[in-house]
Amino acid sequence: MQLVFPTMIRSQKMSKMREARVAAEECPIARTLEILGDRWSLMIIRDAFDGIRRFGEFRNNLGLAKNILAGRLRDLVEHGILRVAPASDGSAYHEYVLTDKGRQLFPIIVSLRQWGEEHLFSAGEKHSILVDNLSGKPISKLAVSSQQGEILDANDCHREKVIKH
Repeated sequence: MQLVFPTMIRSQKMSKMREARVAAEECPIARTLEILGDRWSLMIIRDAFDGIRRFGEFRNNLGLAKNILAGRLRDLVEHGILRVAPASDGSAYHEYVLTDKGRQLFPIIVSLRQWGEEHLFSAGEKHSILVDNLSGKPISKLAVSSQQGEILDANDCHREKVIKH
């Protein structure tokens, strides 16, 4: 016999309500934020790009409570951003590995980093930088470009109501 607690039922109902709300949303940003819109999910993804793969490593690096970390990892796996894999060293542990879908978040992580570098640090204040493995030099600033390769800003774009693919 399986025990069902009221908090589990409430959590399942909230999850289904959230899924219905996301499915009805036409804005890709709103849908993305439903999955990635909290600090911890983005920090987990950042750490995954930095090569962290095990629960304990994420926990040590982020200082996050076990239950919160477990929930965020579960959500990221459920949404196909991470996958669970056997430990690369052959131990009994498992690892969280970025999927192709997860690796496609790299430009988002880089743009958040670059915005923070530009706006949240004083001149000369120490911070980490992202460097190209081949040259050892900082990467170029990301830019949005047109299909013809021209650099665009917010005044050069607008959103259409709905585009089906």
